Amino acid sequence: MPDALTLLTTRRTIPAVALGEPGPDADQIRTLVQIAVRVPDHGKLKPWRFIAFAGEARAQVGEALLALQLEEKPDLDEGQREKERTRFSRAPLVIAVVSRTQEHFKVPEWEQVMSAGAACMNLVLGAHAMGFAAQWLTEWYAFDDKAKALFGLEKGENIVGFVHIGTPKEEPVDRPRPDVETVLTWWSPEGAGGNAP
Repeated sequence: MPDALTLLTTRRTIPAVALGEPGPDADQIRTLVQIAVRVPDHGKLKPWRFIAFAGEARAQVGEALLALQLEEKPDLDEGQREKERTRFSRAPLVIAVVSRTQEHFKVPEWEQVMSAGAACMNLVLGAHAMGFAAQWLTEWYAFDDKAKALFGLEKGENIVGFVHIGTPKEEPVDRPRPDVETVLTWWSPEGAGGNAP
């Protein structure tokens, strides 16, 4: 297991199509969710929950998503049908992170949504720490009301992301990252752009 700084500075997204077996087992999935919930949660509202898609469920949900697409687009060609059918079969495990906000006198909705986003990132980091890799996606079915009903979402719940997790099939290649000096400014009473302390 990498040390914390190495973990944080080497994490990179691996496309779901490049993730294969093995994926996390049931105990590892529970550990990942334990990691996911260790995020800032002002008011202890638990403004998130998780849905795991593993094993045969991945193919089953894919068929259901294809059926939803065919209702809207009955002329999908076979390549497009296969793309829909395999949305959840690209990686061994997919975990949906569901945002469930509530009205609160002290905790604005936006804070609650950000907490769910942080839970997604913790899943990604947790997967990396366990020797797996991950990709955080949304795609059309995160926003489609019929798809959300298929996933069992309730009124007021939304998908923040689908985190695809597995073992990289090939050596990952990092992409260029922003130079810190291009995204960091130092505030001073005279205005942003002061010197570093």
